[in-house]
Amino acid sequence: MIANQPEPTPGLQLTINFKIPAYWTPEQALAVFELLDDLRDQIGAHYSVQLFQLSRQQHLHPSTDYPETKVDDQTISPRPDN
Repeated sequence: MIANQPEPTPGLQLTINFKIPAYWTPEQALAVFELLDDLRDQIGAHYSVQLFQLSRQQHLHPSTDYPETKVDDQTISPRPDN
């Protein structure tokens, strides 16, 4: 369940406001936690190489700019070691 969202402020929004209900039972919270864990595993299994390369690239070249990055086999390639 997504809570009512506040009116957007002018300019670029850098976050998405998502409130977690405070009335979940421990079982419901565990179910959501397990779902997110499974989702992370599935994404990791499918995109592991690209995620590793992108993470490595971002850590080697930290930037305050956040340009769009297309992630596929053609756009991201490992940086050769010097």
